[in-house]
Amino acid sequence: MADDLDELLDEVESKFCRSVSLSSPSHSSCKEDGSQLQTKRKAEGKGGTRGSSGQEPHKNPEDEDIDALLEDIFDDEYDINMPKATRTHVKNSLPQPASRKCCPVFLGGSSVATGVGTSTSQRACSRLRCTSCDFRVATFDDQEWDPSCDYLFFRNNMPDRERLQAKLKRKRGSRAYACQCSWHSAVALTDLRDRQDLKWVCAKHEA
Repeated sequence: MADDLDELLDEVESKFCRSVSLSSPSHSSCKEDGSQLQTKRKAEGKGGTRGSSGQEPHKNPEDEDIDALLEDIFDDEYDINMPKATRTHVKNSLPQPASRKCCPVFLGGSSVATGVGTSTSQRACSRLRCTSCDFRVATFDDQEWDPSCDYLFFRNNMPDRERLQAKLKRKRGSRAYACQCSWHSAVALTDLRDRQDLKWVCAKHEA
């Protein structure tokens, strides 16, 4: 009985050892392949998500939308967290719309359109300022100044429009102009270069 048991153990041992011996190269090869695969994966992890050709892998459109949304959120947070002084400086550094001046400068009655006057677009300037008294010129449509107006009246009452109306007379088609030192009633289009007594200039129109 003992001999039979020993023979059985010898047979199992021989078969087991043989199996291990035969499978060892394959096992070693598999282990080596697994190690190489892990090394390759680590290398790819360090080098990013690019493939062996160096090209970016195709992205899912949903992933691209998520990336764009995240960028917008980060941009908004950057703008919110930016100091107010810095934001103001950035805005002031942006190109501002250029202002325009009348050339030549026109006066005109109430039937004459107002705006930026040019040689081809003859409009009455609505941004007049006096270079003598430095007052902005007030205008009144369909009105003219009474002949009794004098320098002291405008000196004492400008720029109060209600008080100035005491010397206004209604006249359809006329436009009354006045600063603190000069006044004029216009009906037709008039080039200021023909009125040397009026020290009025265009104070620029916003674009």
